[in-house]
Amino acid sequence: MKKNDIMAKIAGMQDLTNFRNLHWEGSFADYLEIVKGDPRVARTAYQRLYDMVISYGSEEYSRNREKLIHYYFFDDPFENGKDAVFGIDKQLMDLVQIFRSAAHRYGTERRVILLHGPVGTAKSTIVRLLKKGMEHYTRLDDGRLYSFRWEPTDGEPMDCPMHEDPLHLIPPQFREAALEELNEGRSGMERVIIEGDLCPACRFIFNELLEQADGDWTAVINQVKVKRILLSEKDRVGIGTFQPKDEKNQDSTELTGDINYRKIAEYGSDSDPRAFNFDGELNIANRGIVEFIEILKLDVAFLYDLLTASQEHKIKPKKFAHTDIDEVILGHTNEAEYRRLLNNEYMEALRDRTIKIDIPYNIRFQDEVKIYQRDFSQEKVIGKHIAPHTLQLASFWAILTRLEEPKRAGISLVQKLRLYDGRSLPGFTEDTVIELQEESAHEGMFGISPRYIQDKISNALVGDSSRSCLNPFMIMRELESGLRHHSLITSKEQRKHFRDLLSVVRAEYDEIVKNEVQRAITADEEAIKRLSANYIDNVKAYTQKQKVRNPYTGQDEPPDERLMRAIEEKIEIPESRKDDFRREIMNYIGALAIDGKQFTWDSNERLRRALELKLFEDQKDSIKLTSLVSNVIDQETQEKIEVVKSRMIKNMGYCEICATDVLNYVASIFARGDTQQRS
Repeated sequence: MKKNDIMAKIAGMQDLTNFRNLHWEGSFADYLEIVKGDPRVARTAYQRLYDMVISYGSEEYSRNREKLIHYYFFDDPFENGKDAVFGIDKQLMDLVQIFRSAAHRYGTERRVILLHGPVGTAKSTIVRLLKKGMEHYTRLDDGRLYSFRWEPTDGEPMDCPMHEDPLHLIPPQFREAALEELNEGRSGMERVIIEGDLCPACRFIFNELLEQADGDWTAVINQVKVKRILLSEKDRVGIGTFQPKDEKNQDSTELTGDINYRKIAEYGSDSDPRAFNFDGELNIANRGIVEFIEILKLDVAFLYDLLTASQEHKIKPKKFAHTDIDEVILGHTNEAEYRRLLNNEYMEALRDRTIKIDIPYNIRFQDEVKIYQRDFSQEKVIGKHIAPHTLQLASFWAILTRLEEPKRAGISLVQKLRLYDGRSLPGFTEDTVIELQEESAHEGMFGISPRYIQDKISNALVGDSSRSCLNPFMIMRELESGLRHHSLITSKEQRKHFRDLLSVVRAEYDEIVKNEVQRAITADEEAIKRLSANYIDNVKAYTQKQKVRNPYTGQDEPPDERLMRAIEEKIEIPESRKDDFRREIMNYIGALAIDGKQFTWDSNERLRRALELKLFEDQKDSIKLTSLVSNVIDQETQEKIEVVKSRMIKNMGYCEICATDVLNYVASIFARGDTQQRS
């Protein structure tokens, strides 16, 4: 493509009309008309933030008899889920409720919101999403907001350094009359409220121009240009970020601005607002949001600024009176720093003005898998195939490290994981899950961070360039070897516990791949349908105390008890419960019929598994899978194994390499089983 072609292509992509809308400028009178037509432009920072979150929609759902809300905003609609947050809907719901309360001015707008949790729990991601959302929202008509610029007839133009609402230009004695006009016919949250006064720099110019105009406010306002502003962290407009440095280098002027010493000579005084830079993080974040990274590492001297900013919505720049601000103050910290806060008596005032929201690790398996699939999907990992269950097993182990051992007898940690994941297990109910959660309130506040898992997956991907497939064994080796140098593991007991959990994961994987190979071997649809039909015919006759017609002899015979038990024993249905199970199956078929649905061999999960296991038992000897271990395979067996492998590749997501690896591994499991049986 030629240079001119590139220029023409870029020129054609421009949207000049939208650019002009985003950079609108007009008179103060024009702005009053805008406010009268859409009072949302004069919202507070909390009102704008709350409206922004709910504008993306939500869905209600119930989990363990608790109503939860999933806000689509936290799926990151801006960058295709790059910063999506998974598995902590309850905590995010609590956060949005605080935004809602603050938007209604119920008191929470005068608090510091503190996100608290162990490292790697998406605290920074949540704040980053909120900042990103505010930037985008102010570019929409629904989220627009305005500030102003001074354009005196005999001076240089100057933007308001704190991006104030132009309504601050209305003196307090005129505001009641102005609001009466602006709020005509409006009520509740639709009503415009003017809070706060001009910043010191604008107040200085305002008073100077008012004096020149002999007190004529309209003459002053004619020297003001209202403009639309777009919140931007990079441009330091309405979004600020403060990160503490070491205690010796902390300076409160980073929050509230500092004297511009070069201008003192020009204006003659360090208390002249024209010789002051109102560019601290609390200044520039006005009308938007400010993030405090590791907020509890702040020096005590900073806390006075922070407390006043949250409680009074004011800051105290050096040499100036208290200045009004309107912004959301969000901080985040980890467990160690929070414990230090609790033990520091000088921090009592901060604790009293803080709303703490615990952000734990995710403890739902399906949501944990989504975290790693986002970063290591097959589309993103170029040149390497990721074998089935690789990311799932890493997720499985991560969740196990975050759960407490159940106090209730008869339930394992793996069963607890599955119950939390929403699976139904025989003998356990929703009440079981609720009891488990109540007795383990601290779950998710400890364990392995997703960052550790991500690092080990990355290591495994680049570790062996000769292999084109990443399998679960490679990941588990990386996870285990990394424990020796894990900086957050504080004891040998903890390291041993995590290693023991990896053994649990390996046992889980053994069952998974055995089941998959069994399914691949029994993928003969016609054979399993015949077995299912035969079983159902016999169960029907048994429950109705009838006989079964033998298709070969034409004779009526008693139900085939041996066949039924051979299938039922595969899923450990005891002799004493066989009648219950058979009636359960017939009732299930009847319920489907009432709903107009047809029963198939895989309709019932338990029966499907029993049929697959029975068919596998009948066919495994003909395939002789264990011959893979001896490397002595006849042509007929090799052809059958190739058929099984092709099914795994076609239907289960395996490639040639990992399908071969899994078949060899499962063959070794069966070979060990045969050896143990003979011994």
